[in-house]
This record gives sequence, C-alpha cells and structure tokens, in this order.
Amino acid sequence: MAAMEKTYRFEILRYDAAQGGQPRLEAFDFAPARAMSVLEALLEIQAWQDPSLAFRYACRGAVCGSCAMSINGRLQLACRVQLESLPDGRAVLEPLPHLEILRDLVVDMTPFWEKYERVRPWLHARLGDCGDAGMSPAEAKKLDNYVNCILCGLCYAACPVLSGNPDFTGPAALAKLYRFVSDSREEPGDRPLENEDRHEGVWACRSVTRCIQVCPKNVRPTDAVAGLRRRLVSQRFHRLLGRTTHEA
Repeated sequence: MAAMEKTYRFEILRYDAAQGGQPRLEAFDFAPARAMSVLEALLEIQAWQDPSLAFRYACRGAVCGSCAMSINGRLQLACRVQLESLPDGRAVLEPLPHLEILRDLVVDMTPFWEKYERVRPWLHARLGDCGDAGMSPAEAKKLDNYVNCILCGLCYAACPVLSGNPDFTGPAALAKLYRFVSDSREEPGDRPLENEDRHEGVWACRSVTRCIQVCPKNVRPTDAVAGLRRRLVSQRFHRLLGRTTHEA
C-alpha cells in the first residue's frame, strides 16, 4: 500500500524550561507500517527514535483533549489528524499558544484551569433537583452543545483576545458558565454573573469566532458569551426598573 511506503517528516518544537535555552525545531523522519494518526506516530517516534520527546495524551479517542497542539499551524487534537491528510508528508508540531511551555509539546495549563475554576463549573441546585427531574427534553437539548466540551484548551489557544489581555477568562470557561446559568435546575441568584461583568470577562470577547472554528466537539463559545451578555443587560434593566419603581 502507498500509505505504508511513504516517509513523513516531523519537525517538532523542542524546549525544556528547566534547562533554559532557545526553542528549536528538531526533525524526525518516520515511515509508518500502517495508516495512523499523528499521535500514534508521535508514540512511535518516542519509542524508537527519541524517548525524551515530551507530549500529553490519554484516551487516544478525542474524549480527553490531552493531545491538543498546533499541527502545521492549525490547532487540533493529534489523535484526530491522520498522517495521510498531511500536505507533502510534512508535519510541524508546536505547543498551544498563550500558555507557558514546560517541555517540548507540553504546556502549563494552570492559567486555563484557574479561570475555569473561578466560574464555579458545577450545578448550584436546590436539594433534590440534581437529577434530570424538572428538566424537559427540550431544555436538556439546549444544553447539549455546551455539555460536549472536553476542556482541551484549543479554543483558549486560538482566542486572539488572550494575546493582549492575558487575564481574559477565555472561551471554554465562559461557555461552561453559560451552560450552568442556562440550566433550569440552577438555583436563582446563587451564581452572580457580576464576577464576569468586566473587561477581563464577557466584555473582552471580540466575537472573532476562532474558538468555534477549532472546537473538535462543535461547541460554540461565542454564542455562550452573547447569551451571558444578554443576561447581564437584562439584570441591569430589571435592577434599574426596580429602583425607579421604588423611587416613584
């Protein structure tokens, strides 16, 4: 088979924060014995050519999101990209932008997780309402798009806002926030949206939609941000209306 005879050139960014120095691209030639993904090729290169090569992976099935990286300038999951799809048999592999490189393709996800944690990404429900009871199929369907997020960080890496505003909460966390505030089981008033009513929160998004373009699970964070903005404006209007009524 032609796929078994072809040699691929992998150019992988190498860097070790503990040792310092400058990041560099190192080339590896690899001739697969069968059709495989970029992640599988990385595992072969690590096993047979350079065991010091560092990258993350877990499920190998686009469920965990661990193998997110830049492949020929496109932010993707390495387990989903097949070698046969690589143009000219060449793959330039680089770590995710906007995050500090720890070693090779491994980045420090701490800022991503800290911002995710600050939206309190769990259901704040009344006792006894944690199950599906009280939620109609139609209501549940509206949340499906946001439940599918695997927290791979691709949207965070693709977001142009983070280049100039590193404190921006980011697409994944805001999409998860919208998922919970839109849940009919959520306790009203238990999750103040004012925490994200600021320049580093929902108002930082420029609606470029790169987060939507790179999401492997078809989540639409830009739509979630728009939904959060509508809720904040509605809350302001009702507070103003209540104050005006009280003064009258």
